[in-house]
Amino acid sequence: MALWCEDEAGPYQTIPYPGHHWCEAGQPARQPHEYFRDGTAKLLTLFHPASGQVRMKGVTRSPNVILHAWLKEELTAILAALPPPLPQSTAHTRGLWQSWQAGFALPFGLGANPPPLRLLLVMDNLAGHKSVEWVNWCYQQGILILYTPLGGSWLNMAESIQRIIKRRALEGTYPRTVATIIEWFEATARGWNADPTPFVWGGRRQQRRRASRERALHRLGGSGACTRRHVQ
Repeated sequence: MALWCEDEAGPYQTIPYPGHHWCEAGQPARQPHEYFRDGTAKLLTLFHPASGQVRMKGVTRSPNVILHAWLKEELTAILAALPPPLPQSTAHTRGLWQSWQAGFALPFGLGANPPPLRLLLVMDNLAGHKSVEWVNWCYQQGILILYTPLGGSWLNMAESIQRIIKRRALEGTYPRTVATIIEWFEATARGWNADPTPFVWGGRRQQRRRASRERALHRLGGSGACTRRHVQ
C-alpha cells in the first residue's frame, strides 16, 4: 500500500534568515537590519516516507483551487506509476476500505462497488481538506485520506521534510524576491531527491514514550508479560 503525506508550509517572507552559511575565514556575511518586503511564498508538499522522495511546488497563494489542482495532478502521476491493482472481490475491497476507516468518527459511505484501495494520503485536519469535491475525487481514484488528530500534526511526516528543505534552502540567506524563494525551495527539493533519505515512523519521540510507559511496568521473568504493580 503506497502512503504519501501532504502539507503546506509558509508563508516565507523576503527577509534575512539567520543560520549557518559558508564564508571566507575572517569575513563573516553580514545581514542588513532593514529589508524590503516583496510578498510571501508558500510551499506545497507531497512526501513518500518509504523512499524519501518529495514533490514540492512554490506558490504565492494556496487556496483550495490551487492546492487541489496541484494535488490532483501529482497524485494522478503517482498512481500511474504504481503497479495495476490485482483483481479482487467486492467484499474484499470493501473490507480493506473499512479496515482503514476503523475508529473514524465519521467514516464515509463506500457505495455499491468501491474502487480498489491504492494509496493512503496523510493530511492535516483542516476544513479545506474535507471539501466534498476533494474527498469524492480521492475516493474515485482509490485514495483514502487519513487526517491527523487535532494537536497531532507532528504525525504528518511532510512537516519534517519541510523543515529540512527550509533549513537547507534559506538558512543564512537574504532572498530579495518571492521568485527567488520559490526557486531555492524547488532546487533544494531536486537536490534532496538525487539522494533521498527514507523516513521511519516513530523515532526518538516514540522511544521516549515507550521508555516512559516501561518505567511504570514491572517485567515478569520467563516471559514477555508485565504488571503495573510489583509482584513478589
